[in-house]
Amino acid sequence: MRTEEQYVCTVCGYNMVGYFPDNCPFCGSTNDKFITSQECSTRYRVVEKPVTDTVSVLNSTPKLGLEHATYRIRTKDKTYWIDCPSCFDRSLTPVDVIIFTHFHFLGASNQYREHFPSSVWIHDADSRFSLCRGFTFDQTFRTNFKESGIEAFHINGHTPGFTCYFFEDLFFMCDYTFYRSERMIFNPFGPESETREGGYRIRELLEGRDIKKVCAVDYVMDFKVWLEDFERLLIQKG
Repeated sequence: MRTEEQYVCTVCGYNMVGYFPDNCPFCGSTNDKFITSQECSTRYRVVEKPVTDTVSVLNSTPKLGLEHATYRIRTKDKTYWIDCPSCFDRSLTPVDVIIFTHFHFLGASNQYREHFPSSVWIHDADSRFSLCRGFTFDQTFRTNFKESGIEAFHINGHTPGFTCYFFEDLFFMCDYTFYRSERMIFNPFGPESETREGGYRIRELLEGRDIKKVCAVDYVMDFKVWLEDFERLLIQKG
């Protein structure tokens, strides 16, 4: 596939692989808001900032729509990304495995997969939605797993295959919850009751762990401060 056959929505950052629709499949914006992937790579770049000695955060700059932050994890034997930038930036250092929290933003993972090359993983329950059109998954998992010190736990809720991750003293949870007007809320774009049940599951997984930071959709936050907000959210009525 040629780069010019891939388009990026500048409103949300969703990549359309091999087709040019009237509207963005994710946010509904009209196609006058689309640019080619090649143009996207010219306008935007991906900037890496450290979180710890082994983990860093990747973000497109300038900000590219609603794009999720990507987290690079350097283990003893491999480099992993949790989620993937929307902008294809050839200057990034290689990644061995791209693992997803869920299917809403697959970024330019198809291009990074071919460029490095990399292996792309996602939960099986999230692998066959229409938003996955044009993307290749090398591994679809169905159970929790541990790989190179990264622990993966299937949560369900926000999406059927939503998966959160732990590595060292960090918790990776993307946009399962986020802040709106300085107040934490559950992601409303999914089944409400199942999403709340997933929140209880997350709280169980956090029990007894020595977590220092939460790596989320667009922020890295002190765990104790985040946990206070999260527990407040769990006791609120729908």
